[in-house]
Formats: sequence, C-alpha cells, structure tokens
Amino acid sequence: MSKIVILTGAGISAESGLGTFRDEGGLWAQHRIEDVATPEGFARDPDLVHEFYNARRAQSRAAQPNAAHFALAKLQKEHRGDIVLVTQNVDSLHEAAGAQNVCHMHGFLDGALCSSCDTRWPAPPVMSKTRQCPSCNAQTTRPDIVWFGEMPYHMETIYHHLSEADLFVAIGTSGNVYPAAGFVQEAALSGADTLELNLEASATISQFAQAEFGKASEIVPNWVETILR
Repeated sequence: MSKIVILTGAGISAESGLGTFRDEGGLWAQHRIEDVATPEGFARDPDLVHEFYNARRAQSRAAQPNAAHFALAKLQKEHRGDIVLVTQNVDSLHEAAGAQNVCHMHGFLDGALCSSCDTRWPAPPVMSKTRQCPSCNAQTTRPDIVWFGEMPYHMETIYHHLSEADLFVAIGTSGNVYPAAGFVQEAALSGADTLELNLEASATISQFAQAEFGKASEIVPNWVETILR
C-alpha cells in the first residue's frame, strides 16, 4: 500500500484511561454536551466550560500512550509509503508515542485560542475567562477545540489525502459524528480499499470492505505488523 490514510477516534485512547462520550461515570457523563461542547454553552457559562476542559486537560496530560498509539507511530516511521494520520481526538497521545504531523481535525486540549483575533498558543494547565490573549489582550480565551456546530480543522487537506488513498482505515470510531463518518465513502469513491478496526461495529460498518474487532491495543499492532511484513 503506497498511501494509507488512518482515522482514529476515542476508542484508540480508551485503554489509556480517556473516556468516550458513551462511558458511564466519566467526565462527559457529568455534563450535557450542549453545556460544555458548543459555542452557545461557552457563551452562557464560560466558567463551567473552562472547568470542564481544565479537568480534561489534566486527565489527558496524565495519560500514557498504549500499544495502538505506538504501533501507528511505528507504521508511520517504517512504512515505505505515505502514512497520513487524522484524529478526532483532542489528546496528544499520538505525538507522545512518536507520531509526526498528526492532523487534529477537532483541535487539541494543549492549545488555547482567542475568539477575538484567532491567535493560538500553548494552553496552560488551568484556563479561565479572565486570561488575556497574548496578542490582542482581550479576555476572550477559549480551548482550541472544535465544538458541535463548528467546522472541523484541515478539511480541505483531509479530503485531498482521501482522494489519493490506496487504503483508508478507521480505528476506534463510532461512525456517528460527521464529517468524519463520511470519510470511508469518500475514500471508497476514489478507489481506496477500506478497513475498520474497532471494539465493536460502528454505525458505518456496512460501508467498509473489511473489519476486525477487538481491543485497539491488540488488533492495531497485529494489523501494523501485517503491513510491515
């Protein structure tokens, strides 16, 4: 395979202790998505939103990459062709495992964004509504996260890669969140083979040519080894 485009979702980080939307008892279970993951929620109660993402940031920074993250970094390093790594995740576990040039389509927790002037900078451990932008000094700092109702980052680049892919692989994704859920169809229309690696079947499983189910820390390293043989 000369060009492989890989999409990763929350399922790849679950074994590192980072919860998904559907996990009971996790951070997401304590809040409504409308309150902590929308521009409207941030406008209503920025203190709540900052508190939520401060907790997520601390959890993310304490997490360690698992075998699936390390396997993809190895694939990127050793595969003779092009490996494009796109993630819906806002953690930095791919980078911590050694991956390069990861495309974070939903932003990432280690980034801060000024909603007044669009300046971006590394996020401190704790953010608040009173923190000033280092560029314009406005007190309009927010997490550099793509919330529901906002356009994901790097879409033009992602679709370009999908159009060139020989193989598209989705790992740990639910298939419920668009536009990422449509990537498999986009890749297939361009002639790519398609593979889902997941704990259980996603909502778009019928659109994949092949699928394998199990823990990401087991099935992803096994798949990487078959590619590198």
